[in-house]
Amino acid sequence: MKELDFLQDKRITILGLGATGMSCARYLERQQIPFAVMDSRSCVPAFAEVNALEQCQGVHLGGWDSDVIASSDVIIASPGVDVQQPQIHDAVAASAELIGDVELFIRVNNKPVVALTGSNGKSTVVSLIAHLAKACNINSILAGNIGVPVLDTVDDSADIVILELSSFQLEIMSSMRAEVGGILNICDDHLDRHKTMTNYQAIKQRIYGMSKSFVFNREDVLTYPENAKAQAISFGLQQGKTGHFGLVTTDKTYISFGDQSLIAADELPVAGQHNLLNCMAALAYGQLLGWPMAQMLAGLKTFSGLEHRCQRIESSDGVAWVNDSKATNVGATLAAIDGLAPTTNKLVLIAGGDGKGADFSPLEAALNDRVDTLITLGQDRHALANLKANTSVVDSMMEAVRVAKSEAQPGDMVLLSPACASIDMYPNYMARGEDFRRCIEEVLND
Repeated sequence: MKELDFLQDKRITILGLGATGMSCARYLERQQIPFAVMDSRSCVPAFAEVNALEQCQGVHLGGWDSDVIASSDVIIASPGVDVQQPQIHDAVAASAELIGDVELFIRVNNKPVVALTGSNGKSTVVSLIAHLAKACNINSILAGNIGVPVLDTVDDSADIVILELSSFQLEIMSSMRAEVGGILNICDDHLDRHKTMTNYQAIKQRIYGMSKSFVFNREDVLTYPENAKAQAISFGLQQGKTGHFGLVTTDKTYISFGDQSLIAADELPVAGQHNLLNCMAALAYGQLLGWPMAQMLAGLKTFSGLEHRCQRIESSDGVAWVNDSKATNVGATLAAIDGLAPTTNKLVLIAGGDGKGADFSPLEAALNDRVDTLITLGQDRHALANLKANTSVVDSMMEAVRVAKSEAQPGDMVLLSPACASIDMYPNYMARGEDFRRCIEEVLND
């Protein structure tokens, strides 16, 4: 464990008392380092737990106390806290450090790290990298913007730490020196917080400045690293040059490395072009880390994907019901439509929720060319409905599923791929996906 001198004898304040904030509090408690906690909510479930910790010097609820922030030497912000809002940004002293839980982890961690970001597919690809690590007999920890908070893993043994990083986490990171860092893609997302695509891209690009070698998507110029001298491997749907991943088609489609065909697309348990890109990205990480290709390819054949990401729901009506609740932005929904839309049968799409200030117009062509029936719900249901004539606008998931059932025949697909966050109707996208599953079961059993 690295030294904790930078926290000693400092006034420390944790912003946000969700899962991440509590992991920070537990970590500081274990290290016997005093801290205070602040949350904008007036009532938080973890209040009693954090207040009972010996090192907790106070819990401030109901807003951001500028005086407490101004007097803090180290401020540890949870990803869900917008550190640019004036109550926080304007109060932070010039001499203070504003960091997140991942930055704190990086400073005390002594294990090798790889890191990945992007607008879509992050969770799938980091999970796939961890799956390939296991296939190569490498003990890994998967953390960051997925699974358990990263500070809860700091004492775990592992050969490597695989970090999924959101823009919110990258925004307040500076010390990471990842063995490999990469960006899968960049599309319109979180502009309610980051305001412009230029700012959003700049935050994502921070990962390259904190990595030794790079993985990028050569079909997305926004992911290109500026440092051309660093070792880098790209991936894309076209055949790659020597040392890069792509696709080649002969008798069938294969993932290739340069001109070498590696594995046929039909050998993979996951379907769709977006999943081929995900597989290539994961292989690029393994290649840069020196993992054996044969073992990685064997691992690809046993990876079945993530819950709530293009996940088939078993049903008895002959309709393909697909839960893609994790598609919380436009790019993710476009990828699902492109990768899963039936070539001959009907596609019924359920979309909507909190659009986070996104521009929905890039969906318009796909909705009119490839979606037969559109059903919208949630806060931004009318904005989405305006993109396609004869859209069904509904008030609940149950109503959406009932309409979908009335439209779909055996062989058709009903796809929940919202292009929006779930927070207007659900605690998270997982709860939305589970409600979709529950509604299907109820409707089919009517």
